[in-house]
Amino acid sequence: MSFKVDGGLFKFDFTDYHAILGVAVDADAKEIRRRYLKIARRLHPDSGSFSCFADKELAGQLLSKLVNPAYEKLSRSHDLAEYILLLSGMGGRLVQESTAIDLRNQLSQQLFQTHNIDSVYKTSLHKLAETQYDELEHAIKLIAQLSELNLVYLVRKADTGNRSHYIHQPIEDNVADTPPLQQPESPVIQHFQRTKKFIAENNLFQARVELQEAIKIEPNNSRCYSLMGVVYLKQNQVPMAKVYLERALKLNPQDETALAGKKQLEQMGLKIGGKTATSSESHQTKSSTGGVFGSLFGRKNK
Repeated sequence: MSFKVDGGLFKFDFTDYHAILGVAVDADAKEIRRRYLKIARRLHPDSGSFSCFADKELAGQLLSKLVNPAYEKLSRSHDLAEYILLLSGMGGRLVQESTAIDLRNQLSQQLFQTHNIDSVYKTSLHKLAETQYDELEHAIKLIAQLSELNLVYLVRKADTGNRSHYIHQPIEDNVADTPPLQQPESPVIQHFQRTKKFIAENNLFQARVELQEAIKIEPNNSRCYSLMGVVYLKQNQVPMAKVYLERALKLNPQDETALAGKKQLEQMGLKIGGKTATSSESHQTKSSTGGVFGSLFGRKNK
């Protein structure tokens, strides 16, 4: 069985291994391995859940003919370095040659139009990758869509001039016939929403788990750190709360939650960036952490 992907970088006789694995073109080795293991568990005949023999057979073919070769290519440092060099050159070559690009899905169109390239790229890619191998008959289509995202991202990063000549049929021509594009919900926002729910339920351990995942996705998002600081304050772990609140304020001095946390510490006689709290100082938080943050996250810590 052969799998032909007709979309994105594949249209230019380039095998997009990142699209096959559903990872960003700048993913590091750990991200690539983590993603590969997740897909392999889904597709392997001994660990996957299949409703019929045909699905099991298709999963095995996808694993052996697409996923495994992609991981082998991206897991070898020498091959990866050479591949990334070729990949980086693709965007520049398409820009230089003014190659027309026919965008087939809304996420790619949105990425083409946005000014916030990196954020929209990562959010859109995560949205597609979440269900990439859930329905096996759609896997090739999703690989093509992921590769189209990669293609647009590379072109946008390489191009500093006029982008209008890249669209085979300009998006503006179809505005009247298509509904407005909706901003995909960021996976980090989803983690924040669940974090607030867990804090309101006083399930602080699970709230920390959600925030740890959010930090992996957006390690420079001050909100991730300020919320983590809140959680540690509610757990009466002042030293850890200070670490995360300091990081949040370093990333964004205007982060409202971090500023509220800073005020809370100052009321306890502590100072952001100053001395580490002692165990007795940490004990002082037991009766005070609910006041400042209770209105932000629901009921107070019991």
